[in-house]
Amino acid sequence: MSVQCEVTGKRAAGGSMNFFERYLTVWVALCIVVGISLGQLFPVGVQAIGSLEIAKVNLPVGVLIWVMIIPMLLKIDFSAWNQVKGHVRGIGVTLFINWAVKPFSMAFLAWVFIRHWFAPYLPAEQLDSYVAGLILLAAAPCTAMVFVWSRLTGGDPYFTLSQVAMNDLIMVFAFAPLVALLLGVSSITVPWATLLTSVLLYIVVPVIIAQVWRKWLLRRGQASFDKLMERIQPWSISALLLTLVLLFAFQGNAIIEQPLVIALLAIPILIQVFFNSALAYWLNKIVGEKHSIACPSALIGASNFFELAVAAAISLFGFKSGAALATVVGVLIEVPVMLLIVGIVTRTQGWYEGR
Repeated sequence: MSVQCEVTGKRAAGGSMNFFERYLTVWVALCIVVGISLGQLFPVGVQAIGSLEIAKVNLPVGVLIWVMIIPMLLKIDFSAWNQVKGHVRGIGVTLFINWAVKPFSMAFLAWVFIRHWFAPYLPAEQLDSYVAGLILLAAAPCTAMVFVWSRLTGGDPYFTLSQVAMNDLIMVFAFAPLVALLLGVSSITVPWATLLTSVLLYIVVPVIIAQVWRKWLLRRGQASFDKLMERIQPWSISALLLTLVLLFAFQGNAIIEQPLVIALLAIPILIQVFFNSALAYWLNKIVGEKHSIACPSALIGASNFFELAVAAAISLFGFKSGAALATVVGVLIEVPVMLLIVGIVTRTQGWYEGR
């Protein structure tokens, strides 16, 4: 089951999914409500948790992301890394979507919706800032969270890890010039400490922990390894839900105070998410990749590295700017929309494989 998603496997086998998996959409909705409520009822406590940062990376959220992805990384045997060589076409599709399509399509959608169609309904002084926030969101492709989405679709874990690692590497060099180009400025201050700290916390450290733990368990025998994997299976979903509670507790005020702006900013984001995921999914089919490759490829093209986007927006434009609010909207819709895409690519496996 290391390559196949537990959810998909249970469905295929006719077995029952666990409690969290079966009602995941309901739990997500409840977490949004609980998070916003906690932010309103206990603002001082929430602000204290939100202030636990290194280079604007929130440490509690970082720990929860570890808990989310380490159980999945435990399943990866790096001795089988050469399997990825057979999926260079999928890697190519992923890189094409993330760096040649996604930022530019968002810039176009922001120009159409924010500067033209929705301009009469938005604060005129914030239009440029909203556009900048949307571009920052699109220029930062998802990293750690894609492990969760990939797992739910039965995505190939080696491919998922390799595409995440490659995106991180490219982001270090491409984020600043790409954003500068799309914002039409000659230079831009990139929060390098935030970028590098996020990569270290969300990718490097979890991989090291998982692999050291994996080797220790396997030395004790396969039965010990299998027993632990069964025990920690609910960790990923539970940590995801707790992460949602924190994120919406941090951003609850912005959501409550500007509901119309939130709704309008969500429209170009939603269009871009569905366009990029559908394009990646279709292109992988065209180039002959397997469904287990197409799923994580589509998912990483649809989701965003919102931690970096939010930090960059705050650093460049200020905490109360339109840019910061636009990136928060990305956080607001990320999980519900990604769950929808997970459901779509899972249910269309028969179409994808030509059955």
